[in-house]
Amino acid sequence: MTVDIFIRGGRVFDGGGGPPVEADIAIQGDRIIRVGRDVSPRAAHRVIDARGLAVCPGFVDIHGHSDYHLLLTPTAESAVLQGVTSEIGGNCGYAAAPIWGPWWEDRAKSYRDVYGLDHGWHDVAAYFRRLLDVGISINFGLLIGHNTLRGSAMGGADRAPRPAEMEAMVAALERGMGEGALGLSTGLVNSPACFSPPEELVTLTAVAGRRGGVLATHMRSEGDGLLEAIQEVIAAAEAARTPLQISHLKTYGERNWGKLSQAFELIESAQRRGVDVTADRYPYTAANTGLQAALPGWALEGSKAEQTARLGDPTVRSRIRQEIGEGPNARDWSQVMISEVTQPQNRRYQGLRVDAAARVAGKETLPFVLDLLQEEQTQVDAIYFTMSEENLQAILRKPYVMIGSDSGCRAHYGPLSTGRPHPRTFGSFARVLGHYARDARLFDLSTAIRKMTSDPCRRMGLADRGWIRPGNAADVVLFDPDHIRDTATYEEPIRYPAGVHMVLVNGTVAAEAGEYTGARAGRILRRPAATS
Repeated sequence: MTVDIFIRGGRVFDGGGGPPVEADIAIQGDRIIRVGRDVSPRAAHRVIDARGLAVCPGFVDIHGHSDYHLLLTPTAESAVLQGVTSEIGGNCGYAAAPIWGPWWEDRAKSYRDVYGLDHGWHDVAAYFRRLLDVGISINFGLLIGHNTLRGSAMGGADRAPRPAEMEAMVAALERGMGEGALGLSTGLVNSPACFSPPEELVTLTAVAGRRGGVLATHMRSEGDGLLEAIQEVIAAAEAARTPLQISHLKTYGERNWGKLSQAFELIESAQRRGVDVTADRYPYTAANTGLQAALPGWALEGSKAEQTARLGDPTVRSRIRQEIGEGPNARDWSQVMISEVTQPQNRRYQGLRVDAAARVAGKETLPFVLDLLQEEQTQVDAIYFTMSEENLQAILRKPYVMIGSDSGCRAHYGPLSTGRPHPRTFGSFARVLGHYARDARLFDLSTAIRKMTSDPCRRMGLADRGWIRPGNAADVVLFDPDHIRDTATYEEPIRYPAGVHMVLVNGTVAAEAGEYTGARAGRILRRPAATS
């Protein structure tokens, strides 16, 4: 037997959570063909000495946002160099497809103006073809975004959908699932899904469920309304008989930290009565979303142009000030950092807390926030330091919680190398292995790997990935368990991790000795039985 790659003598973690075994792995083409001791072939095009290293399936980022990032930075070094070989995108309700109408026109203009990107697709199949034409370094699966469906069908309207609008959303979801999407995602905290009634969510979730998909949800609240939000999405999944993935489970804001045990009980009581509920989380205590998320929902109705114009209205500003700028629950702007803007004149604020940026601008804090959002057409990335380390560890320990970065792939060069992105972009998976598994001993290494490999693959119906076993795709990571660590910080976020020796994507070496090889062997991850 002659093979392409032979990995010799590593500590093999198969992805299932059991103890490692010393074993060899033979790879032919894009598949693992043999695993075990004494499986040496007659010859191999390349022999890799893995003695002293951990060998495991490639990490699967179950909660990513690389829909457009992969078109702008298809090399995806921030993912590849920490061992991520697959990503599930389209999360939080915002997907690259399907998309049409004024919503498509708005997004196409935005990406053309900022990045020079041609948004020449509408449906899932065309979007997948575009990814393959570009050539991507990691595998990519897509959830269909509820927010994008709603925006395409009815804009940013604050009302229930009319029958024709609901039919358009259902038809687009049906078609997208048939073209290989893995399920439905929603961002109920954000416009326009925040305006949707419960029956709309149930209807769409049921469509995804009938097609073998899941519902992944950024809930309506992760803070003051956390418990009610959990009840809402469990009820929707239960009514639709569809598996539920709670996105980036957290307790947002110190006054809500004490709700965690109740949140766990809501989830676990649903599991006991047969509801299929799991969750994911990134290993940091700061959140990353748009600065516009601090505004009341009504202020975000309509298109970006309408939102931007609204922010210039003195009456609107006065109302916003009354709702979020005063009283005991007023936001502490010192806990919010501006991470990225698009306008050159505002780049001096990147990396500053909002209150400090307001002082630089010579303005009061809330007027500064509204001015900045108006200038940036509501598109300002921000990092919110609002969560508890104790709660984070309790969440990560739960056997039903997987690991996701909640980020889009980047690199140290190119159009996505600017700003101060959240360090989770470059460090999430190395941080779990190095800090939480090895140093903090939150769980053993086998458990950490399971949370990042077989668990997300099982959740998304990806039967041939997430395990080291014959017949599976040759997505493989070799790392040093004693030295793997994240190096990205909030101050210097664009830094690659240490301790990742080699990454294979579909049997092709994508990273070696901490360097990206240039390989683009990534594929589209389609729902089984979908049309290609």
